[in-house]
Amino acid sequence: MAVDVGKNISSFLSSKQSSSSSELAAEWAALDELHTKKLYHQLTLKLMTFVKSPSLQEGEQLIELYSKFIAYIENKINPLSLVEILAFVVQQYTDWKEAVSFLEKMEVKVKGCEDAVMLCKVFEGQILLEKLSDTTATKKIIDDVEKELDKKDGVGPVHGRFYLLASTYYRQQGKHAEYYRTALRYLGCVNLDDLSFKEQMQHAFFLGLAALLGEGVYNLGELLAHPVLQTMKNTPNKWLVDLLLAFNSGDIAKFDEMKPKWSSVPDLAAQELKLRQKISLLCLMEMTFKRPSTDRQLTFEEIAAETRLPVNEVELLVMKALAQGLVKGAIDQVDGRVHMTWVQPRVLDKQQIGTMVKRLDVWCKDVKNMEQLLETQAHDFLTL
Repeated sequence: MAVDVGKNISSFLSSKQSSSSSELAAEWAALDELHTKKLYHQLTLKLMTFVKSPSLQEGEQLIELYSKFIAYIENKINPLSLVEILAFVVQQYTDWKEAVSFLEKMEVKVKGCEDAVMLCKVFEGQILLEKLSDTTATKKIIDDVEKELDKKDGVGPVHGRFYLLASTYYRQQGKHAEYYRTALRYLGCVNLDDLSFKEQMQHAFFLGLAALLGEGVYNLGELLAHPVLQTMKNTPNKWLVDLLLAFNSGDIAKFDEMKPKWSSVPDLAAQELKLRQKISLLCLMEMTFKRPSTDRQLTFEEIAAETRLPVNEVELLVMKALAQGLVKGAIDQVDGRVHMTWVQPRVLDKQQIGTMVKRLDVWCKDVKNMEQLLETQAHDFLTL
């Protein structure tokens, strides 16, 4: 039987050499030679580049390549590399349910490699979401794979593709906070140079909207520091970067000034009240951050002036900030003051880092003064 298989493979590869262009025929010949010499590692590397050939992307040529060649040697190929190869093969199926079934069967064949199994599931999820619009099955795959990835240390070969699938799902579902989290993680797993400029711009724009609309998303510094935002500079969408900077610094005046720009986006215009609440909370956080730890008594009037809220709404704003863990402190209703003791850590921009440097300088001077005081007054303290 092994001889028959060998003959079948040899016959298939020979027929492909004779029926292909000279350039492609050389590729087929190279596959034949590597298979004959049983150089399976080199053959695997060759297949991983070969399946990307533009001339093989039409019709069912890759399906034929699998059924008449790869299927006979798949147990000799690294499981993860095999799934990477099959990602191109399944794109030529006309019946997407059949493609999912094919990948499910492949899970059993590569069960000895956890990463390969998870990658199969991710490819299934992509088909279910993008081709079959089966969001329920897609969500189950996302949940299952995420549980397995959480057990692993570091970033592996599956993370990038998983986060792309998850972020696409959450974006389609309008779950802004989840999209923001997974899309940022996706960008952390890939090299931006591997993405087209158009793809980078899309990620930047969608991330910008998600940062503004996401429930509980107050740490915008990580996105503002990411190079993907540079793709929107010198474009009509540059206003979104400026708006993110205004939110990060709690600049309500800038927010109001830019209303003609951001209100042109239906999703932002429809959530104007929530946007105003978010920037008011960020403004309160920025006020607290800028104050030295010895001067964090904020009056209701000061908060009202910065946030452009009526004084009678300030207490509710502070209560929301306290409830969401953005700040810690106590409200003095009688005197109309708030004593802040802590503000949630965030990724800082250059201006905020400058404020931190000044605070550290003041702290260093205070420590120095205390040191000098102890040196000059130590005798008095010790003889008390």
